[in-house]
Amino acid sequence: MGDVTISVREGVSPMHGYLRAPASAPKGAIIVAHELFGVNADIRGVVDHLADLGYLAVALEHYHRVAPPGETLARDDAGRERGFSYLRQLSREDVVEDVRAAMNDLAARADVDGRVGMLGFSAGGHMAFLAATRLPLVATAVLYGGWLTGGDLPIAKPEPTLQAAAGIARQRGKLLFIVGGKDALIGPEQVALIRSKLGDAQVAHDVVVYPEAAHAFFWEGTPSFDRAARDAAWQRVEAFFADAFAIS
Repeated sequence: MGDVTISVREGVSPMHGYLRAPASAPKGAIIVAHELFGVNADIRGVVDHLADLGYLAVALEHYHRVAPPGETLARDDAGRERGFSYLRQLSREDVVEDVRAAMNDLAARADVDGRVGMLGFSAGGHMAFLAATRLPLVATAVLYGGWLTGGDLPIAKPEPTLQAAAGIARQRGKLLFIVGGKDALIGPEQVALIRSKLGDAQVAHDVVVYPEAAHAFFWEGTPSFDRAARDAAWQRVEAFFADAFAIS
């Protein structure tokens, strides 16, 4: 498997993505939500790693309504500008619709018996959190998901997405939130607010802060890459999904 096309609904452009299946029957399925730059080599590497761990995994091209299929963006000013132009055209309903379509597609491909989780990075972390408030995701891992406490992006309004945290509890899902202590986008006050809101909403959750890590610390070859934090985060994510799927 590799590049796939997922039907969303009539009248909406097909959603492309990258899918990998494990060598044997899957332990469950995990949807990966990309950051600003699309389903690039880094995101594909995450899908490959999850498949090697025994999961049916897919990364979705959430910009499919406005961007050419397969487009990825450079990690530079031009790439960020283009990425934000796409992100500003993505609504909350679009995100939920995409994830729901992917959940249906994965269930048709393999018997995962409702064991579907989600993993998102930065903007994709926000998408994963949002999807978890509306859909029956067993476990959702959010790595430095931005704008949860507010922002001017369509996915962050009218009320902050964090305010819908109780929806995760209603879906009986679990949440793992990972962030760097030196994240310029998500400061300590926001982390404290996220932790407090998840607790108040009675969401089964864990908030992990790596004190010396910056935003987007996960990606090798980038200025903010932090190998120790990346390795520790992978261990947390792997244990989180293994535990959630084992008891689901």
